[in-house]
Amino acid sequence: MPCGNPSRSDLHPAMTTYVALLRAVNVGGTGKLSMADLKAMCMDIGFDGVETYIASGNVVFDSSEPSGKVEARLEKRLLAHAGKAIGVIVRTAEEMKIVHEANPFADQPPNLTHAFFLPERPAADALHDLRGRAGEEIRLGTREIYVYYPSGMGQSKLRIPAARYGTARNLNTVAKLVAMSSRDRAGGGRVRSNQR
Repeated sequence: MPCGNPSRSDLHPAMTTYVALLRAVNVGGTGKLSMADLKAMCMDIGFDGVETYIASGNVVFDSSEPSGKVEARLEKRLLAHAGKAIGVIVRTAEEMKIVHEANPFADQPPNLTHAFFLPERPAADALHDLRGRAGEEIRLGTREIYVYYPSGMGQSKLRIPAARYGTARNLNTVAKLVAMSSRDRAGGGRVRSNQR
């Protein structure tokens, strides 16, 4: 007969490594959301192994919760902190790796190539209403839109209506986040320190 004792999996639920990308927010500097505050919020929520990367709203952490709940909890905490809604796009470590590997412009400089991370799969005709295009190359991904900016994103007048609810990262940043999220983290239920 079952003894009623909790199993190891009950005591140590499987952990998933996530990458969260903030959108429409100023990160760093006076009066803005600092990366230290972002890290502290994630730790307060209960995420483990929290690490941030550069002042553009990127954070890697481990959680036993599904991605939708992770996203909702972080958005709620950011709203309480900032007093306004701050969008969050969440990908698992494996999903982020796939985004990097699927880059259709791998032969172009990674600093000039961006992935727009979207909350859902773009429509098949998502690129039909582009505005201001002048030499940029664009491809659809699974839940991303890839763009190669020959003269740099800052010089571009390209507008992609389908990406308005997304957030962009260049492929150098994507590669770094892949490396961070691929490390041995909280595997096997092992508790990992939140200190870097």
